[in-house]
Amino acid sequence: MVKNILVLTGSPRKNGNSEMMADAFIKGARAKGHIVTKFETAMKNINGCKACNTCWSKGSACSFQDDFSELEPLLESADVIVFVTPLYWSGMSSQIKAPIDRLYAYVSPNCKRPLKIKESVLMICGEGNEDGMFNGAIETYKGIIDYLKWNNLGIITVPGVADKGDIANTNALEKAENLGMSISFTC
Repeated sequence: MVKNILVLTGSPRKNGNSEMMADAFIKGARAKGHIVTKFETAMKNINGCKACNTCWSKGSACSFQDDFSELEPLLESADVIVFVTPLYWSGMSSQIKAPIDRLYAYVSPNCKRPLKIKESVLMICGEGNEDGMFNGAIETYKGIIDYLKWNNLGIITVPGVADKGDIANTNALEKAENLGMSISFTC
């Protein structure tokens, strides 16, 4: 079965290292025949969850209107979600974290359209080379997928990339493409 894969990118820097990694993953997944949609969260106006508990009260997942409404149908049709982000202060960028926080609507008791996502991926790159620098982001990701009962299909971390294009001097793009190609047709 062909999978519908949603790739969420979280970098405000166009054509940067994390976007290159996302594009390599997409190339691999499409080569295998999957349907892939890329959604650039940093290029959208998406606020975080306001904890108002009014989810679904106006017919959509969130009662506050912003660009999250563009993401809702993509989330609701996805089988696999891929988070691609630069590392900011030991975590994911705020641009990708805001829509992740809004997923609360899909686990709220009054959810009207549950997600069918069963699998996920995290790809993250950062400037430093310190041991453990990705631990905060990885633990956050693991907490999210554990809570949502998603299967982790892979985590790629890429240290030592700061300037645009630095990632091309690593094997990360090949790893990302291979990970995209490894997405199976069964859950």
